[in-house]
Amino acid sequence: MGREPIDFSVWLRERVEHIEDVLDRLLPPPETIPEGLHQAMRYAVLGGGKRVRAALVYAAGEASLQTGSEASAQRIALDHAAAAVELIHAYSLIHDDLPCMDDDDLRRGRPTVHVKFNEATAMLAGDALQPLAFELLGLMPIAPALTVQATLLLARSAGSLGMVGGQAIDCDSVGHALTGDQLQQMHRMKTGALLEASVLLGGIVAGASSATRAGLESYAGAIGLAFQVVDDILDVTSDTATLGKTAGKDAAENKPTYVSIMGLDGSHDLLHSLRDQAQAALLPLGPSAAHLAGIANYIVGRDR
Repeated sequence: MGREPIDFSVWLRERVEHIEDVLDRLLPPPETIPEGLHQAMRYAVLGGGKRVRAALVYAAGEASLQTGSEASAQRIALDHAAAAVELIHAYSLIHDDLPCMDDDDLRRGRPTVHVKFNEATAMLAGDALQPLAFELLGLMPIAPALTVQATLLLARSAGSLGMVGGQAIDCDSVGHALTGDQLQQMHRMKTGALLEASVLLGGIVAGASSATRAGLESYAGAIGLAFQVVDDILDVTSDTATLGKTAGKDAAENKPTYVSIMGLDGSHDLLHSLRDQAQAALLPLGPSAAHLAGIANYIVGRDR
């Protein structure tokens, strides 16, 4: 639909640079005891990644932010919320890459944490990043009721009914045929839940109205699923150097994907339908949602 402003790429780059600075500041310094653990945490979080989840927090905040005396505090809170989702995402990647899970040696074009350090340190680094995320939410300078909402949302999205539960289904599904509905449920939990939480966290922190939250929820559901469809397509069509992680692993391990069920053409059709759904959900929010629209186009554009 082309609703994003001309400077969307500039905005996205600035948000990526900003959250990198925020994360660098909020993570424990590398010289703090235990040094090895903190170095592994920082290695896992800093210096790579598209920061789509953080960008969604900021863009949803822009679409929801209330003007007035609390705007400065809300922006600080958005930094904490954006950092929190990135920490949860980083912890999940550390654990996903471990030998007991996907057993991957490459992430973001670098050795995975357990390869760079060791398996025990990698496990502990992931374990430490998760509570730090909730600590950051607890320190947000907003109304306590909103802090509670944000904390519950992220906890549920990351737990057994969200990201972790989706990963469990994924592990159990290797070598088994799934229906389209079963695959969608798995990915809405494994990948979509945290992406959806990122959007809704931005709305909660910025004090979104009920009508705005409804639009954000519809957008988030579509974009969360679209992100996984793109990943499934890229696993087939891209290479390891471009992805920054091992390409072709889903097919090699006989994992169910949208491409394996729907084929490439069907996956592309679904992807563009989800993009249209996301854009339509933003129409009632007006120009303030322009960067959310830009992110939708950016995510779908990754399939090329």
